[in-house]
Amino acid sequence: MSDSQPARPGAIIADDEPLLARYLSERLLRQWPELEIRGIAANGPEAKAMIADEEPDIAFLDIRMPGLSGLDVAKDLDGVHVVFVTAYDQYALEAFDRAAVDYLLKPVDDERLAGTIARLKARLGAAVPSGAAIPDLVAAIAMLREHLPGVANGGGKGGRLAWIRAAVGAQVRLIPVEDVCYFEANDKYTSVFTADAEALIRAPLRELLAQLDPDRFWQVHRGTIVNLGHVAATTRDLAGRVKLKLRSRPETLAVSRAYAHRFRQM
Repeated sequence: MSDSQPARPGAIIADDEPLLARYLSERLLRQWPELEIRGIAANGPEAKAMIADEEPDIAFLDIRMPGLSGLDVAKDLDGVHVVFVTAYDQYALEAFDRAAVDYLLKPVDDERLAGTIARLKARLGAAVPSGAAIPDLVAAIAMLREHLPGVANGGGKGGRLAWIRAAVGAQVRLIPVEDVCYFEANDKYTSVFTADAEALIRAPLRELLAQLDPDRFWQVHRGTIVNLGHVAATTRDLAGRVKLKLRSRPETLAVSRAYAHRFRQM
């Protein structure tokens, strides 16, 4: 009688937010204790290298990552079951359904995760190769690129953000971009101000501005971007300096002279 044990299924997780990656790992192991998490990658190139080294059965890939997007990583995979992890809104998620790929919406819901685990177990149990589990993965990825802004060129440049992943104390919150009152540069970070909270993100203000809707988000100072939907009124002092009064926050925002012309009609 052999003492050999069946090989445990292996997975890697790729996400540039360490807290979210650990959160997913904990949820996976709680529902699927037999699963072996073989590594957590912080960006696209690291994910590709980790997959080559660890040869996992499953790859949980964040869509937006530095260097390479999750779609870029997935298009070269063979024999690996892919689950995309995304913070896109419900309308963009229709693209995932049409592409017949599995996905998890951030923050990960235990019920949704249970369904994903059940599908993965069925595929692994049937020894179904990745290409058969996800029909024509290359075509599916092309469809996703068409419907998801900001992932066509390596994970986010030029796209319009729908959500902001920001640190609030020891937690990571997903903040709908329309809820943001304004962004403010803060050393190596950017502060995100909503009606009732302040959070931090690692993206510099210049990079952030390129991903925001220019009709809704205006730079008003070297270190400030404001959401026009949260501006209640503008005022001018005797020296002609413009200040913005917000609908849901007590502070006012100064507009530098370089951007004051944008508010002449307001």
